[in-house]
Amino acid sequence: MAGGRARGATAYVSLEPCAHHGETPPCAEALAAAGIARCVIAADDPDPRVAGAGIAILERAGVSVTRHVLREEAEDLNAGFLMRLAKGRPLVTLKLATSLDGKIATLSGKSKWITGPAARSRGHLLRAEHDAILIGSGTALADDPELTCRLPGLADRSPRRIVLDTRLRLSPTARLSGPGGWLVTGNGYQAADLARYRNAGMEVIEVERLRDRLDIGAALRALGARGVTRLLVEGGAAITTSLLAADLVDRLAWFRAPMPLGNDGMAAIGELGVARLDLGHRFALVSSQRLGDDEFALYRRATKI
Repeated sequence: MAGGRARGATAYVSLEPCAHHGETPPCAEALAAAGIARCVIAADDPDPRVAGAGIAILERAGVSVTRHVLREEAEDLNAGFLMRLAKGRPLVTLKLATSLDGKIATLSGKSKWITGPAARSRGHLLRAEHDAILIGSGTALADDPELTCRLPGLADRSPRRIVLDTRLRLSPTARLSGPGGWLVTGNGYQAADLARYRNAGMEVIEVERLRDRLDIGAALRALGARGVTRLLVEGGAAITTSLLAADLVDRLAWFRAPMPLGNDGMAAIGELGVARLDLGHRFALVSSQRLGDDEFALYRRATKI
């Protein structure tokens, strides 16, 4: 877009320019052809197709390269992409909306609405910031949600909608059963069992089972293989507990309403079997803010994986 004004200029990029042909030609070659004099690269690209090759293209063209300026910030910006390359799975953000004492519903199962309008709007912004959103079949059956982003002007940023359903309980007439939706289930079903979902326009993804349960790690890797880099999980206690127990949660987006619901309320997190504090998975607080009467806190895993 800069045209001739790019000649002799400095380009600042958050990630090493690519060096391979994909949907577009290599970015490094385009920068070199534009005649820039200097390129400031915040973070290296570990993709084997790049991994220093982009820098080499620039340097061969006589471009001065400066690396690792604001590296930590750039790696955070590209965390989903980097996670998919390193672990084959998306970056997982677990969203919780609870009472002060960590309950997601009353003893009768009522959950609308624990948090207020401002917190719910912030939750919709989270949806716009992720590639895909995942819930379990229990949440799908209880709420029949749309899982779209309903903020003005951001409807087209709604994430891909995914249901984790080991027992094929999702109704083909549910709001999530339609073109563009994905159903993740265990392998071993007959084609006829899955036909009703495929006929509704859903993509069915079959992954390995661990005894009578879905292998949650395999499910995430299957999503990563399909290009999902940032996954928002809004499921109930079952999927929340499975992800935490498997140490597969990278971010916690926790909304808390200023009310206790008591021990007879429905807990957001089930049993994790943590016998010693040093064995628990710790998270570090990134930020917190007041949203009406509610509080929103964002955490990230405190230990590297």
